[in-house]
Amino acid sequence: MGERRGGGGGWASASMDLLRSEPMQLAQLIIPVESAHRTISYLGDLALFQFKDLNAEKSPFQRTYAAQIKRCGEMARKLRLFKDQMTKAGLSPSTRITRSNDIDLDNLEVKLGELEAELLEMNGNNENLQRSYNELVEYKLVLQKAGEFFYSAQGSAAAQQREIEVQHIGEGSMDSPLLLEQEMITDPSKQVKLGFVSGLVPRVKSMAFERILFRSTRGNVFLKQAVVEDPVIDPVSVEKVEKNVFIIFYSGDRAKNKILKICDAFGANRYPFADDLGKQLQMITEVSGRLSELKTTIDAGLLHRNNLLQTIGYEYEQWNLQVKKEKSIYHTLNMLSFDVTKKCLVAEGWCPIFATSQIQNALQRATFDGNSQIGAIFQVLHTKESPPTYFRTNKFTSPFQEIVDAYGVAKYQEANPGVYTIITFPFLFAVMFGDWGHGICLLLATLYFIIREKKLSSQKLGDIIEMTFGGRYVILMMALFSIYTGLIYNEFFSVPFELFGPSAYGCHNPSCSDAYTVGLIKVHNTYPFGVDPKWHGSRSELPFLNSLKMKMSILLGVAQMNLGIILSYFNAKFYGDDINIRYQFVPQMIFLNSLFGYLSLLIIVKWCTGSQADLYHVMIYMFLSPTDDLGENQLFVGQKFLQLLLLLSALVAVPWMLFPKPFLLKKQNEERHQGKSYALLHSIDDPLEMESHHDSHGDEEFEFSEVFVHQLIHTIEFVLGAVSNTASYLRLWALSLAHSELSSVFYDKVLLLAWGFNNVIVLIIGIIVFVFATVGVLLVMETLSAFLHALRLHWVEFQNKFYQGDGYKFHPFSFALLGEEDE
Repeated sequence: MGERRGGGGGWASASMDLLRSEPMQLAQLIIPVESAHRTISYLGDLALFQFKDLNAEKSPFQRTYAAQIKRCGEMARKLRLFKDQMTKAGLSPSTRITRSNDIDLDNLEVKLGELEAELLEMNGNNENLQRSYNELVEYKLVLQKAGEFFYSAQGSAAAQQREIEVQHIGEGSMDSPLLLEQEMITDPSKQVKLGFVSGLVPRVKSMAFERILFRSTRGNVFLKQAVVEDPVIDPVSVEKVEKNVFIIFYSGDRAKNKILKICDAFGANRYPFADDLGKQLQMITEVSGRLSELKTTIDAGLLHRNNLLQTIGYEYEQWNLQVKKEKSIYHTLNMLSFDVTKKCLVAEGWCPIFATSQIQNALQRATFDGNSQIGAIFQVLHTKESPPTYFRTNKFTSPFQEIVDAYGVAKYQEANPGVYTIITFPFLFAVMFGDWGHGICLLLATLYFIIREKKLSSQKLGDIIEMTFGGRYVILMMALFSIYTGLIYNEFFSVPFELFGPSAYGCHNPSCSDAYTVGLIKVHNTYPFGVDPKWHGSRSELPFLNSLKMKMSILLGVAQMNLGIILSYFNAKFYGDDINIRYQFVPQMIFLNSLFGYLSLLIIVKWCTGSQADLYHVMIYMFLSPTDDLGENQLFVGQKFLQLLLLLSALVAVPWMLFPKPFLLKKQNEERHQGKSYALLHSIDDPLEMESHHDSHGDEEFEFSEVFVHQLIHTIEFVLGAVSNTASYLRLWALSLAHSELSSVFYDKVLLLAWGFNNVIVLIIGIIVFVFATVGVLLVMETLSAFLHALRLHWVEFQNKFYQGDGYKFHPFSFALLGEEDE
């Protein structure tokens, strides 16, 4: 968010503060009409002013600058046409944006119109030439295939004639001369004259074409088809289609009409054909010559078109950005209203207080550059409307802030969980993902994104890669914390190492034969950092790590929930809400720490003293039999009295949360209404002023029953949530255990098993399976799983203690965002 909004240059003047959002103010700008366009343009470069729509009741067509927006939309359409044509031609717009002065909108509109007309004319000419070329290609095929048919038919007919003559001469019968004479004197006009139609039909339709022809003419046609080996481009659809050349012989005009209609119905292209062999050869020669001429013409036209598109491509990005800027400026101008004189435009909007001087400088610069006689006026308005929330972030803090904003945008100047999320989120992830081998893999992957971030940020990535790239610094922190917790767990792909010195434990005898029966004894000082490597693979590994991680999860959960309640105190103090401090913060701290704070204390005392006390028994019987003796479960002197005191405190805290707040709010409301029943004498003279005074104090009607029910629900939710949220933090233990066991299974049952076969091929297969299992399951699925669980712990268990998240983001008018928006 802030990573993109820092273009105003105001970051150096104010320190970054993530805990509270920037102080905002509602400002009014009175801008002369002649300098309005330039003023909005400079404010767009500054990106620190969010305009309010003062014409919300008007439709887009009723607004002042609707015609200019329509012009910009038309120019954007032409630019989209150019981009589509460049994409089809295999060209890409130049990413180099020339930093020349902005082109005048009228000149740009004329230029784009001329280029569009020229390009459309070229496209039309090219389409006509291409259609003629495709038709000639099909015509040439018809001439070749049908010519082959006629040539073979004439050859076979001549052979048959010779065969008949030989037979007649060989027989030498008395009737032969008479019959031959009869044949010779037959009237030529009575001979049947056959017509024919030739062309091409799509191969998929050829069978149906033949069947329909046969049925419609009752079999009184002769159809001959020849397969065209290579697909040809259809002149109509301009697509490659597999076709057959056909020639149909018929007799009579009725048959001809039927054949022509069937050809049209099946999309068969017909071409004229001469049965004279000499004419056929002449036509083939002419068609070949025309094809070569058309090919040359088409190539020259395409070269000229590509040159034009390249010329457009050099300026495309600048023109596109200019049109988007103009369109956004006129959209913003439509949100402004005219004053009474119709000579000035009035704007209202939100801006950070630190940006006041920068906005005033931009207004002065616009007045000076536009040679305006009257300067723009900047004045602050007083309002009870809740301002937008604006955090100035950078590329490191932005993704953490986005994690919080996905739950809900902070209320204006509410304590921001994003500050703590920078540390707590990757740390809780790492508690579930603790393995310094896997952490190094994550680190290497994210370092690739960080090192190449300049190059990758300008490229279009896939959805998954783009999401990963956007959270590269979150993954970096997750990887670093995973290495840290992995060193504490002493796990490198589930293998322990003695990195910080020798193990504190050893065997009873040098042969170590009784290590798994008798156990180990302490022979060195305690292992200095993390889990002793000897725990891994021992009989008590699982009970020990279960106990350790479960207790650690409770400690971390109680600490984070306490942090959330403490932040609710700072919120209440910041807003001056003493009721919430006394009747919400205090009883919540007492209730949570009387139960689970005490449990955390018992865990720490047990770790420090090495006691064998059963904490389950202590906590259960603290409620069931608070007055019974603790016996062997007593951890310190006075524990029984302390438990009674804490139990009573927890019981008192519940009504403390429930009853005082609704009654005090009711009392406050009654006092406020008593104060409103009296008004100053001078205000009576002006009824309009009285009305505005009444409206300014007009609050929603106070319903005590609603407030009480709301407080009851809140109290029940907190009491039950204190138990369920603490139990929810046990997911840290569960996922950490699952990750460790999965990693151990892949190492023992895949890698070591393959190693034990003493076979190179089996070992290579085992390594490949291990790598894919580690990457696919542990580095992808487990990472996603731990990420989602850490997200839930922050959104539900942590943020519900103090975070309302019912604000709205600060969206300033900015040109920096135009490049990322789709038309």
